[in-house]
Amino acid sequence: MRVKVGSRLRSVVCETEVIVTRAPASDLEPCCGGHQMLAEGMEPPVGARSDPEASSGTQLGKRYADPDLGLELLVTKGGQGTLTLNGAPLQVQQAKSLPASD
Repeated sequence: MRVKVGSRLRSVVCETEVIVTRAPASDLEPCCGGHQMLAEGMEPPVGARSDPEASSGTQLGKRYADPDLGLELLVTKGGQGTLTLNGAPLQVQQAKSLPASD
């Protein structure tokens, strides 16, 4: 699937919804709960179940990324599924510290 900056994706097995904030030019398959995420407006398959191995959850307002591939997702609705790319969990981006003001 070709993901573009600004695309909205949602999980087929939980409530997780994300917006793509950074994307490479190559095709990717971001997954949540062990299943490929769908573009907004697409109907999920009937009977899809979350993979117990991929159920550590997502947190509202956090950015999940794979810096090596250049993908970053902003969670707009949290859920129980784990965000993954190519089978590896995406890491939560830590906030960058601001310079101290005098």
